[in-house]
This record gives sequence, C-alpha cells and structure tokens, in this order.
Amino acid sequence: MIPLVDLQAQYRSIKAEIDAAVQRVLESCAFILGDEVERFERAFAAYCEAQHAVGVGSGTAALHLALLACGVGAGDEVITTPHTFIATVEAIVRTGATPVFVDINPATYQIDPALIAPAITARTKAIVPVHLYGGAADMDRIRAIAAEAQLKVIEDAAQAHGARWRGRRVGTLGDAGCFSFYPGKNLGAYGDGGMVVTNDPAVAARVRLLRDHGRRGKYEHDTLGFGERLDALQAAVLGAKLAHLDDWIARRQRAAARYCALLAGCPLVLPQDDGGCDSVYHLFVVRVAQRDRLLQQLHAAAIGAGVHYPIPTHRQPALRHLGHRSGSFPHAEQAANEVLSLPLFPEISEEQLVQVSAVVRRGLDVG
Repeated sequence: MIPLVDLQAQYRSIKAEIDAAVQRVLESCAFILGDEVERFERAFAAYCEAQHAVGVGSGTAALHLALLACGVGAGDEVITTPHTFIATVEAIVRTGATPVFVDINPATYQIDPALIAPAITARTKAIVPVHLYGGAADMDRIRAIAAEAQLKVIEDAAQAHGARWRGRRVGTLGDAGCFSFYPGKNLGAYGDGGMVVTNDPAVAARVRLLRDHGRRGKYEHDTLGFGERLDALQAAVLGAKLAHLDDWIARRQRAAARYCALLAGCPLVLPQDDGGCDSVYHLFVVRVAQRDRLLQQLHAAAIGAGVHYPIPTHRQPALRHLGHRSGSFPHAEQAANEVLSLPLFPEISEEQLVQVSAVVRRGLDVG
C-alpha cells in the first residue's frame, strides 16, 4: 500500500521530539491556552513573517473568526471560489453573509482575478481567495481590486503553509490569513487546530476575544464569542513539527519535480502555477479526462490516490438555497470531474514515485 499521505512515517522520523513535547504538557497539566500556545503563536507568526498569530480550534474557526473580526456580517456578500473545501463557504455563511462565487483559472485552479471585479456589488464586504493545493492565488491583482473597492481580503491558506507569492508568505498579503492544522496538512496536528495571522493588531485582538467566549477576565465577557481555543497539546506538537517544515516542503517539491519527469508525455495535465507562486505541494494534482477509471486502477494497485474535490461547492446539497445550477462555473465543474491527487508526502521514496507513475502510465496506455 502506498498511502496518499503517510503520517506514521512522519511520526517515526521525529518520535523523540513529539513524545517529549506531549510529556511536557502532560506534566504541566496546562491544557487550554497558556505558555505552549503562546510559544507556538510567536513561532508561527515569525515563520509566516507576520506580526500576530492567534491559535484557534480549527481551520474553519480561523476563517469564521477572521471574517467576523474584519467586520463581515449579516447582509454582506463575500466573493470566493467554488473549487474549495466546503469550510471556506461554511465560514462565510456562519457570519450571516452570502457567498458569491466566481470561477477559477483552469490552469492553476485558483480563483480568477479577472472575474472578481464584475461580481462586486454595493453589498460586497470581502474577498476570500483560497491558496489551493499548496499554490497561491494571484494576490497582486486581488489586492489591487480590493483596494480600489475598499474590500477586506481574508486569505484561506489552509493548504499553503510556507508557500510564497512573489517572495512573501501567503497569509500575510491580506487583512488576515487563515491556516488549518488538520493532521494531513503540511504542518498538521494530532487532532484539530487552526491559526489566524495578521499584521493588524485590532484584528488579532478581536480574534483573541472571540475564540474565548468574548472573555476579558475570568468571568467578564465583553461580547458573545465561541469556544474555539487551540489546545496546548496540539500547540506543543505543532511547535515541534514547525522546525522541520521547510525541510519537508523542500522534499515535497523534489518529489513533485520527480513526478513531472516520470509522467512527461502522458495524456494528462501536470500541476501549473502562476509565475509568482512558490508552491509547497500540499497535494500533487493532475488532470485527466478518464479520471474515475484511472482512480479505480490506482486503488486496485493499492495506491491511495484521491480526489479534491469531486463536487463543486456551489453544487453541494447544503448550499442548494443559493440557487446555482450545473454549468454556472464551468471551469470549476470540469476540474471537479477531472482532478486526481497522487500520493505525495516528505518521506515518499523514489521506488514509490516510480511505482505510482508506472501504474498511471499503464492506466493511460503509455509505455
């Protein structure tokens, strides 16, 4: 079996560091916020080259609280992409705002900036670009559009820890950036967790208030908030892992380059990024017309390929009330029918890369 991601291999490689971090928290019995969380917040802010980082309970919570902290609420509209995990849209809806979709650039799968300005109305409050698959949206054009229309920009960087757009870390290019530490992410916890990074002290202060029930003192609550705090155990695990992240990214990039060489000449579309993007390859996504047939062949060969995401967000049953029909966003819909994620993780071996590529080539009738 070649898994899509091998968390056991990662744990074995840093077992001593992880075990020591967990033991430190168990001995302290300080499980909610506290020194471990503050230490990791400072380290992650420095890594992202941001002034502030606020740990929260999940990537979804990061998006939700960041939107609220940026003033998004009932009656507003928020522009985003339909080619993303539902949490992006779920967070917008939970503020009381309405998600407004624009289609993707079919080459990069990122939101198409050329379609954003025509979607802006008097009710538009913010743009949520998603840095999908470890790449980056075109933040130069998005920021320019937002500045002209006086809109907030909240980056969904849940899949893009460490990625750069024209030399700058994603997550720091808008009013706030939101990260997920779901276990399978490039920087993953051993449970759930998330982070909001920002250079705006008012946004950071608001997220800190909202994550902890609007609490100023132990029993003094300035506003109604949420129970969305990052656990100390997860912060300790993430702090231990953070020191390895750049090495893991470099290994992902080498593996992606090797895939591209091994799959050259195949009738499929290999990953493409805009010239300004330095992808961290959270996923290695190819595109093929007969995706489902190839996926079955990979699974039959015990290769854990996957699909991210087979149902465009605007076609999800939970969002039927938005009224979108098939064909509303053709590039996103075509991508949903054709994208295929091949196994990729820092510990993947040359033998595994060759084996996966050989099955793909056979499945596509390429010698």
